[in-house]
Amino acid sequence: MELKKLHKLVIDALEDVKGNDLISVDMRGKIDIIDMMVIASGTSDRHVQALADNVVEKAKKAGATIVGVEKDSSWVLIDLYDIIVHVMLPDAREFYNLEKLWQLEVPSEKTQAV
Repeated sequence: MELKKLHKLVIDALEDVKGNDLISVDMRGKIDIIDMMVIASGTSDRHVQALADNVVEKAKKAGATIVGVEKDSSWVLIDLYDIIVHVMLPDAREFYNLEKLWQLEVPSEKTQAV
């Protein structure tokens, strides 16, 4: 699936279930294994799971490649081959601080187009 279409699918799926603080980061040139990383927060364990489930369901329906899904009580990682999606509780997101880990400059507009 084309990267732009997959990215839109992921963002739409997260927004459909009211994902919070969505950030999209173009990883091309930073790492070779993915092109894009999307990070979103949920308000509870149940909300995090619902967000992740919606992304997986929409990706399957669209015929996207789902490499794997890793679940923790406060974090779900979805590997869509070209895009990695992190759905986390705010505490886990703050603790792991992926934005800082990757030394990313987060744009003022939370969701950034490809």
